[in-house]
Amino acid sequence: MGVTGEAIITPRCPDRRFPVHSAVTYNAEPFQGQGTIWNLSCTGWRLSGDLPMHAEETLSLTVTLPNEQRIEISEAVVRWSRGQEFAVENLAIKPHTHARLQHYVKQLVREPAEITP
Repeated sequence: MGVTGEAIITPRCPDRRFPVHSAVTYNAEPFQGQGTIWNLSCTGWRLSGDLPMHAEETLSLTVTLPNEQRIEISEAVVRWSRGQEFAVENLAIKPHTHARLQHYVKQLVREPAEITP
């Protein structure tokens, strides 16, 4: 179990990262940051925000996906950071939330990338 008492999920979906442009709010108690998700997978996110984070810091995330679904990650850890950009790995996520994220990522796998002239 994670620190928050939620199950730690081993994802069963593609580890591939997908480009997105989504709003995120993240909390590293007692501070809160706002930013943008630039890519995602079932296991993590790459984002930039107004509250710089450092490797190994823990935080929680609320992401609004492009389809307007809100995904809440109760516990994640920063794996690397460069200025205001950083990547996090999900540590604890509720099973129903993980299922929604997994479904969203599987849709991205099935949909061909839009080609812009």
